[in-house]
Amino acid sequence: RAMELSPEHFPAARAAAVAVGYLRYLRGGPGRRLELRQLRRAQRQDIDDVGHKYCLELELEDVLDKGRTVGCSAEVLYHLGSTTSAPDVQVTVQGELRSTEEADKEFYNWIRSLEKELVAENIPDSHGNIPPELEPIHLLAWVASGYMIWQNSTENTMFHLAQVKHVKQVKRTDEDLQFDYVLLLHEMVSQEVLPWQVTVLWHPQHGVRVSQ
Repeated sequence: RAMELSPEHFPAARAAAVAVGYLRYLRGGPGRRLELRQLRRAQRQDIDDVGHKYCLELELEDVLDKGRTVGCSAEVLYHLGSTTSAPDVQVTVQGELRSTEEADKEFYNWIRSLEKELVAENIPDSHGNIPPELEPIHLLAWVASGYMIWQNSTENTMFHLAQVKHVKQVKRTDEDLQFDYVLLLHEMVSQEVLPWQVTVLWHPQHGVRVSQ
């Protein structure tokens, strides 16, 4: 039996953060930034011997598309007693996200044209500023952090990307772009800030692949 939860309910908000992280990983890229605008509805089901399932109705904002919003339904299943397996997440976006083909191509060609591999740190800086040319690098970090949030969340955690501490482009012999990141993730419940090392491969045709 499903129990209605207030959208302000902390466990509902934590499940929503996992769903949005997963969606960022699936659909994000250097030209798209998806943010949670509103958690509209939340239910929780306790499934015997399996775990807790949250059913969510979300409103997402595509920040770079003049703040256009899309609806999204999501299910997040946390496995009982497990601190090692990622929650099972299913998401359905209602409506179309705008194409990022042009922005993707522009970013890809710019990185390929650099004479030296790109290296940067502290994005954003201590004043919250991001140089425009590094915005796509920051957006790829959002995608990577989405993957990390999905993989490492439990019912009692809530992660948020605080900063790209360091990023270094790695030369490859194939067509992919590779970036090695050190990301700082803020865990809101314990208030810890944790560094994570993560490798991102990206190509306009193949999307993002993340590995730890």
